[in-house]
Amino acid sequence: MDNFLLEAIKQAKKGLKEGGIPIGSALVKDGKIIGLGHNKRVQENNPMIHAEIDCLMNAGRIGSYKGSVLYSTLMPCYLCAGAVVQFGIKKVIVGESETFQGARAFMESHGVEVLDTDNEECKELMKDFIKKNPELWNEDIGEL
Repeated sequence: MDNFLLEAIKQAKKGLKEGGIPIGSALVKDGKIIGLGHNKRVQENNPMIHAEIDCLMNAGRIGSYKGSVLYSTLMPCYLCAGAVVQFGIKKVIVGESETFQGARAFMESHGVEVLDTDNEECKELMKDFIKKNPELWNEDIGEL
């Protein structure tokens, strides 16, 4: 498995330990991680802090995102896909999209290459969380 996806999984597990939603992300440029993040909607009582947004915030201002790759344990939603498109990130590598289809078509329609690794650990993390926390999950994806 890709080491960068492993780092995103570690972030997802960190979020789960904090009582949050287990989604993690890593931003990579020139073969190095420049930002890590995890979903903090619950922990920070802030609906905007999705894993990818947290990751981009933690990377800070990097100037150009040319050549960067965003890793996420789950297919990005429209909020996060919008950030990908806005900043010109051209490649997103995803742990899974079985539990949430997200905004793949939106990203691809804007020239983003999206690779779904169909990772079992990512799927199990989300399936287990959704089973135990259906209301919180539905709140996260806007389906309450």
